[in-house]
Amino acid sequence: MAYTLVIGNKNTSSWSLRPWVAMKTLGIEFTELDMNLRDPEVKQKILRHSPSGKVPALLLEGGEVVWDSLAILEYLADAHIESALWPPVRGARAHARAVSAEMHSGFQAVRQECPMDFLGRHPRDSLSEASAADVRRIVALWRDCRSKHGEAGPFLFGTFTAVDAMYAPVASRFRTYLPNLVPYGDDGTAQAYVNTILAMPAMQLWEIGAKAQASS
Repeated sequence: MAYTLVIGNKNTSSWSLRPWVAMKTLGIEFTELDMNLRDPEVKQKILRHSPSGKVPALLLEGGEVVWDSLAILEYLADAHIESALWPPVRGARAHARAVSAEMHSGFQAVRQECPMDFLGRHPRDSLSEASAADVRRIVALWRDCRSKHGEAGPFLFGTFTAVDAMYAPVASRFRTYLPNLVPYGDDGTAQAYVNTILAMPAMQLWEIGAKAQASS
């Protein structure tokens, strides 16, 4: 299967990062098609590839398109069963999907207050109560996943899964804005997980790409 992944700017496009980091980590080959989201004509350019006019989009052989980060991850999980992109045990898999769906549809306050700035470092002394509540919930989610399912490795469900792809941009946001998560209930689990995500080779490759775009 030949894939093309349509993505936005690496410094700011959190939704693009999710399938990109999953495919890189799992060794699924693809061609990258970059869209400059600051281009005033970018929506028309994206519409040539995706009906949503948004990134990311996964272009398949035969002209089929999968858009939306979570839908792309679900497609990849079906197409590459050997990748174990979801946990193999049914209960853990259901938990992983619920945690991913909560990320997909929630945490609007912290997204707006702390937009992804992958290369930036803008530590905050405080957040609005709505954003702080989002962070506390994320920290609690991570601790729960690690305590129940993390025995096989350093990721939320032990080995790398779609959940980690969904929360990779959050790890970058915490590095940018909240280098100290203790005020939000962290017992060290969340910070260790942030460090795990940021140390991934795929995340480091994304950072190299973001720097290259920033200097061009």
